[in-house]
Order: sequence, then C-alpha cells, then structure tokens
Amino acid sequence: MRDAFAELTTPLVADACVRLGVPLRIAPPGIAAVVPGQRLAGRVLPARHYGSVDVFLEALDGADPGDVLVVDNGGRTDEACVGDLIVLESRAAGLAGLVVWGLHRDTPELVEIGLPVLSYGSYPPGPVRLDEREPAALVSARFGPHLVGTADVVFADDDGALFVAAEATGEVLATAHRIRRTERDQADRIRAGETLREQTGFADYLLRRAADPAYSFRRHLRRTGGAIEE
Repeated sequence: MRDAFAELTTPLVADACVRLGVPLRIAPPGIAAVVPGQRLAGRVLPARHYGSVDVFLEALDGADPGDVLVVDNGGRTDEACVGDLIVLESRAAGLAGLVVWGLHRDTPELVEIGLPVLSYGSYPPGPVRLDEREPAALVSARFGPHLVGTADVVFADDDGALFVAAEATGEVLATAHRIRRTERDQADRIRAGETLREQTGFADYLLRRAADPAYSFRRHLRRTGGAIEE
C-alpha cells in the first residue's frame, strides 16, 4: 500500500475518488503531521479513547504490520491522548503510523522516534477523565463526520488525511496515477511555454459555454483529456 502511494498525494487520491464516484471521506481540516513531510498509507486500526491508554494497547494486540492506528478522541482540544510511549509501542508492533482525531504530546520524543503521527497539534496535559467504554471501541473510530474501521484504508500527507474502502483502493490508486501523469505532463508543458489555457482549449470552452450554459469546464476537460479539477 505504501509503495503504491509513494508517488501520489492525498489531493490526487481525492480527485480519483471523485472521478470514480467513490465516497469522499476526508479528515477535518487541521490534521497535520508532527514532522512536516511525513506520510503514510495503511489499513485502519481503529481505537476510541476514553481517558486510558489500555484501549490502544488492546488494539495493538490485534494489529498487523503496516496498519495505521486511527485514534478517535472526538476532536477534543482540552487534552492530549497520544504520547511517546504509545508511539514507541506502535512502532514495536510494526505499525505504519498514527492518525489522531485530537491532540498529541511529547513532541520532541515523537520527532526522535520518527514514526509518522498526524493530529490537530500538541498540548501538554493528558486526560484526567475515565469515561465508560463503548462496545465498538475497537470496531470502528469516528473521524469528523466519518466512521471508519478495518475495512478501510487511510492515506495521509502534508495536505491531510482521507479514508477509502479497502475494496476500492486498487482502482482509486490506479486512477490517481493516471491523473498524476496527465497533470505532470501539463505542468511540463506550462514550463515549456504552452499555457494551461492553450492546453485545455479554454477559448473553445468559453464559446461552447456561451452556446450551452450547462457545458461545464469539468465536462470540457474530460472531452479534451485534461486534468486540473474533478
């Protein structure tokens, strides 16, 4: 999974989802890597946090190498729920990284450990609460408006994170690679002096839109083979 994502970005995966009609499940804005440039891809390993790290340790007991611990802390900004020990334990379990709907702490240690961790940011105090655990604590995790589980894959980079059903990832990644090739070709042609307006036949598009207001630029791009929006 990581190899297939190596040359891609989350925007390309998102564009591929739109093109294929795959549900677009994006993490809320603000989720970012502890170390800029960190990226990851892997099967979702869900865990809902209730104030104790025991749920993470239990989740790791059932982890496969390459999984990504997806932590549901309800997007809380009044406590950090993940620190250096859980990240170290995740690395020992062979995980690809962690994506946290909430905050982390122990930033210098996390930088040193090097395992990719994405969250809303850092905050010194850990939880002082201990809430009642739900039956689905290790079955699914909420991430913003989305509910994700082991049947999903998470992709994350500097632009954020998104979730794709595992059964759709092959087609989504193949489509993302095709979009990337088209966009790289367009970028190279712009650098060589051929503007994007020339490449996309923008003048022709304006004429067609004047004759048919329902003629969209997206439709025009698909007719001409361009890629800039989905």
